[in-house]
Amino acid sequence: MSEAAVDVRVPDRAPPPAGPLGLRGVWRGLPLSGRIGAVVVAFWLITALAGPWIAPYPIGTIVADDVFEPASLRHLLGSDYLGRDVLSRMLTGARFTVGLGLTSAAAASLMGASLALFAAVSARWIDETLSRFMDAMISVPSKVLALVMVAAFGASTPLLLVILAVTYTPGAYRIARALAVGLNQMDYVQAARARGEGRFYVARSEILPNMINPVLADFGLRFGFVVLLLSGLSFLGLGVQPPYADLGSLVRENTSGLAEAAPAIVAPAVAIATLTIAVNLLIDGLSGGRLRAGGPGE
Repeated sequence: MSEAAVDVRVPDRAPPPAGPLGLRGVWRGLPLSGRIGAVVVAFWLITALAGPWIAPYPIGTIVADDVFEPASLRHLLGSDYLGRDVLSRMLTGARFTVGLGLTSAAAASLMGASLALFAAVSARWIDETLSRFMDAMISVPSKVLALVMVAAFGASTPLLLVILAVTYTPGAYRIARALAVGLNQMDYVQAARARGEGRFYVARSEILPNMINPVLADFGLRFGFVVLLLSGLSFLGLGVQPPYADLGSLVRENTSGLAEAAPAIVAPAVAIATLTIAVNLLIDGLSGGRLRAGGPGE
């Protein structure tokens, strides 16, 4: 996944207003791939919310007779390297992966887009200062920046959320600024200024609505980046701390079962893949232009 994959082309005129869409209208406006993504994302959201309460065993309790047991009626996804129930650990770990991933990706996209809008409609020196600061941050590899911040401030869950959000804000800013600066030169924006509209109105009503779809697409990519970075930090022991674990931690701690194709390592890996792919399918469906027209899109 690459930030360059996000389309930063801007429209040459303001789009016609569309009526509000309810959930049924949004669903009808999604292509098949978007609907599949929505169903899978909904499944993982429900799992993240309800997982700890429906887990058959406590997350850190050794309940199996042997390590890396195959799937059975007693342990639907087998046991891990210590004999703990894999399904229970996945149901609990999904909360950290989904919660931290969505929250930090949303925070990064929100901060990046807000700063980009502010820079685009502000004086040139403000734009230059913000942009050079973000360039300095983005020049540091995300994993190195995250490792430095974890080493400095620790690895608690709230700090992990802040670290992940701060790490990916510069990339979100760069995408959003490219959109905002291009839109800021459009005729309809200049016409709004000629009418005497202020900077806040121009940013909120003229620029922001026309950059929502690319920002949503970038959010989908950024969620995948966050999940991978969180998994990498967990692999180094700097992510979610034991006895709790995110999906990436479950892959890392059960690597010794790879030769046996144990469910303890295969199931979390498949879970990460389905989650990241589904989010991108949903975001692509939402930003495909069908919903803007307000019609069914079928």
